[in-house]
Amino acid sequence: MTEPWVSADVIAAHLGVTKDSIYTWIAKKDMPAHRVGRLWKFQVTEVDDWVRNSGADETSRPSTKEAR
Repeated sequence: MTEPWVSADVIAAHLGVTKDSIYTWIAKKDMPAHRVGRLWKFQVTEVDDWVRNSGADETSRPSTKEAR
């Protein structure tokens, strides 16, 4: 069975942060997110792996990639 895609609201609640933090992390920290029309969608396992690998670490170097 495939994992469902969830909204920015769901991911923000899952991580205990604001939606503004989520959008900032997409733009500046390469948070795994996929654009579907005007909406951002996420898979919880991808986001959890990203967090575990210090993706949300404020002391880590900013990404050099452009926002998706």
